[in-house]
Amino acid sequence: MFLCKFVLVIIKQITMTEANITQLYGITPKQLTDSILKDVRAELKAIVLNFQPKKQPEYLTRKEVAIILKVSLVTLSDWNKKGVLKPYRLGNLIRYKRLEIDQALISIHSKNK
Repeated sequence: MFLCKFVLVIIKQITMTEANITQLYGITPKQLTDSILKDVRAELKAIVLNFQPKKQPEYLTRKEVAIILKVSLVTLSDWNKKGVLKPYRLGNLIRYKRLEIDQALISIHSKNK
């Protein structure tokens, strides 16, 4: 990319037994360094602007889910058995992913229409 600016630059590669040597003509080392740094900075800036950190899933307790869905814990257990909700077990603890609860709400709402 940076070499596009220097159309008249002649690149000559000399292959030796163990090393490749690239010679550049018509550009100073400072100009080459500045050009490379400019392009690298532009790429890094684009990456930073588009960077989205991975969000950790939010886990909810049975009581929290029952309150959100406005159902009893018995109904919640019934929905677990029917596969409406997907519980995650951590030893004796049962947790639900927030995203999956939101999707279940949409699914339940659309079935009732």
